Amino acid sequence: MLKRIATAVILIPIVLALILRAPVPVLALVAGIVALLTIHEFLKLTESYGVQPLTWLTIGCVGIFFLYLMADASREDTPLLSTANFLITLAIAAAIAPFLSLCRAMRGEDLRAGYPAAAASVFAFTYIAMPMSMLVQLRQQAAGAFYLLYLLLVVWAGDIFAYFVGKSIGRHLMSPRISPKKTWEGAIASVVASVAVGWALFHYALPISSALLRVGLIHRRDGLFGLEQPAMGPSIVLTIILNVAAQLGDLVESLIKRGAGVKDSGALLPGHGGMLDRIDAMLFAAPVLWYYAAWRVMQ
Repeated sequence: MLKRIATAVILIPIVLALILRAPVPVLALVAGIVALLTIHEFLKLTESYGVQPLTWLTIGCVGIFFLYLMADASREDTPLLSTANFLITLAIAAAIAPFLSLCRAMRGEDLRAGYPAAAASVFAFTYIAMPMSMLVQLRQQAAGAFYLLYLLLVVWAGDIFAYFVGKSIGRHLMSPRISPKKTWEGAIASVVASVAVGWALFHYALPISSALLRVGLIHRRDGLFGLEQPAMGPSIVLTIILNVAAQLGDLVESLIKRGAGVKDSGALLPGHGGMLDRIDAMLFAAPVLWYYAAWRVMQ
């Protein structure tokens, strides 16, 4: 527990500084590094399923993808244009990934291993790289830093309350085959905590954004000011959907680990396991918020 808390105390301020203040290309670089570390862990897990993944091809393609995002993020585009460019980039990358993976798989000696290897590489891109890239593009949109802050705090609050409430009073198991320690009591507490944090952030969006602007942690376009503040009802619904997506992301990663016969995806973060263990919830929640923010931009 002490290692878990110490790691969180060190990492949380760094993460908050990155999402609020770092230039978007720097955020893209960090997101790319996290994606590559996570993909490496994921591909190692697939070996437990008897798959020999195309590790270097996958890492190379994802690295190039994020290098392009870094270069594209250096331009001063409007939120609408940056979103449109990102959609085109994502569509091209998603179309090319299966083609490259299958072409590389044809060179293997065991043809029966070709398709599983290619499938693992493509899934690694869609499961990990795409959501991480959405976090970068979310930062480019109007009020992007505020929405990233909102996403992180909602997911973190839900995760913390699910853990402690489930551990203390949890009695009804949610999915014992996949995650024996998760309970419905913890899941409900997670939703309540996320809604409370989401409500507070949107209710006090103007003073929070103003305070962050005064201390130089955000630029004006990265906060919520005046009439930009969304209605509270839709914001609460969005928060509930984000929480459910985050909990599903956690369960999906537990499914992958359970099938691989391991407790943690890695040992990179003391007390937390691997990188995939830390961002599993975010991988499902980030696309939800990105789609919502993109819809706002296009209205």
